[in-house]
Amino acid sequence: MERDVSMEEISDGRLYGLNDLVKADCRDCRGCSRCCRDMGSSILLDPLDVFRLSEGLGASFEELLERCLELHVVDGVILPNLKMDEKRNCCVFLNDQGRCSIHSFRPGICRIFPLGRFYENRDFRYFLQIRECPASRSKIKVKKWIDTPDLPKNQEFIRDWHFFLKDLKETFETEAGAARQRAVNVYVLKEFYQTPFDPGQDFYRQFQERLERAGKACGLVF
Repeated sequence: MERDVSMEEISDGRLYGLNDLVKADCRDCRGCSRCCRDMGSSILLDPLDVFRLSEGLGASFEELLERCLELHVVDGVILPNLKMDEKRNCCVFLNDQGRCSIHSFRPGICRIFPLGRFYENRDFRYFLQIRECPASRSKIKVKKWIDTPDLPKNQEFIRDWHFFLKDLKETFETEAGAARQRAVNVYVLKEFYQTPFDPGQDFYRQFQERLERAGKACGLVF
């Protein structure tokens, strides 16, 4: 999901690579949990997020929808997001001690916060969100902060998924694309979310295979 704001408004004006130092380390938040509250539907989940949640919770995509996820339309594409606990106005996974109960397999957006991703030229870099986190933070390398295994594969996955969705959105803006929008959305949900990835095989290889199929099925060129 792209935000219609200027970088000067929300960041420190710099873009960061994986080996750069950034003032993002909140020292495990020390129980703050502010970023887990009042999120609405903003924590969008990519296929890797849902794969990790499914494995971590031992639940199918359909079971996750019943328990902790919901679907809504983002730029014409139907995507899942984390559900809010309406009574507490916080993430459903925030426990009574104000800690994340799925921290080891938390979604990518949660993993990089307070960093965000800035996309351009079919690639992306990170930026520091300066108005989102009140904690006192120290400097840390970006790659250490985001704490993600198989980092090169992960970065390629993030880039490919973002621009796949962006390309889909552009096709929906044509008359022919608009006519196929519902069918494409059903296909994307089934291909990337409802059909389980094999945990015994490399997730990223499976994703690339599905992405190639989806590109052909949706009339995209990679």
